Amino acid sequence: MVNSLERTKFGKIPSGHIERDNIARLEMLRETNKKAENSTRMQDLLEQVIMMTQRTLNAEAASVLLFRDNDQELYFEAVTGPVGKTLRQAKLSTQYGIAGQVVRTGKPLIVNDVTRSTNFHKVIDDTTGFYTKSLVCAPLSIDRKTLGVIEVLNKCEGKVFDEQDMEAVVAVANTTAMAIENTRLQQTLMEAYKSTIMALAAAIDAKDPSTRGHSQRVMEYSSKAGLALSFSSDEVQTLEYAGILHDVGKMTIDSSILSKTGPLTPEEWEIIRAHPVTGAELLREIPFLEKAAEFVLSHHEKHDGTGYPNGLKGDAIPMGARLIAVADAFDTMTTDRAYRSALPIDIAVKELNDCSGSQFCPMAVKALIEGLRLNDSDK
Repeated sequence: MVNSLERTKFGKIPSGHIERDNIARLEMLRETNKKAENSTRMQDLLEQVIMMTQRTLNAEAASVLLFRDNDQELYFEAVTGPVGKTLRQAKLSTQYGIAGQVVRTGKPLIVNDVTRSTNFHKVIDDTTGFYTKSLVCAPLSIDRKTLGVIEVLNKCEGKVFDEQDMEAVVAVANTTAMAIENTRLQQTLMEAYKSTIMALAAAIDAKDPSTRGHSQRVMEYSSKAGLALSFSSDEVQTLEYAGILHDVGKMTIDSSILSKTGPLTPEEWEIIRAHPVTGAELLREIPFLEKAAEFVLSHHEKHDGTGYPNGLKGDAIPMGARLIAVADAFDTMTTDRAYRSALPIDIAVKELNDCSGSQFCPMAVKALIEGLRLNDSDK
């Protein structure tokens, strides 16, 4: 016969409660693993993990602290609880406090009465007004390297943290540490990709000296327009890639055609009109640029269906391509070209509005103008 009560060093706890707590902890670990696998942005991952950990362990607050420039100071990277915003400005020395002890020893720790701990450093409580009573802290370690710590504070309803709580936090910490390291490696790789892309864009513009900096500016205008339309961070990044590489297909066109000041022959026009297709084909060979390839393919389509290469019309044109089309035209009008001087911004904006609904998507025109206005207000 199974006893309905199980005794632990923390007192009598109904076995049904233990089962429910264990299920909750297992679910937390499963969700942590899922989020670690799916998240590409470290801040999103950390915030989701600590929110879930705090809720599952029924605590008042939780935080993730990471090293930045050195291994002597920990910074609050993600925080839940009543003083989260204040803590984001704070940092801890690893020479003091329970978090510092965990970093120095590499071992997790439960403190159910901080007033009895000689290592507890109440400077953060004094700064924020938060009252720490108990906590469980575990190191974020991978390959013998400590990245920081995760803390869970103040078990609710007067309860105390137990060994199972600590095991759950340690498991979350281990998964989170791996995710942080993988995300950092991915970010390093993406920075290398971006540097390569910037060099490629410079090479594209160099084929025609009159367009120097054009790709960079189209990228900037497009991303501002995307933000005005509340694009997500991932959507803006795709838009940036497509914006700076929108003319990558011109790499295959002879410079004499690109820089020609006189009228183009029908054959030369056909070569020019092929560059969106060529560019899209090049980008589709690179996995992280596949989405950008669709915008590159369609950035010369027109709202009324008279554009190229496929004669798409209205909503059939991807929004990213519509934004790039407007940004491309705006930059072309507002920079000096071999055949004319740059137009004033107000004249260029009037031209965009005049062509809204025919050449350009009205929503894209409004987004670009809004993006330019917001940019001016930030200066």
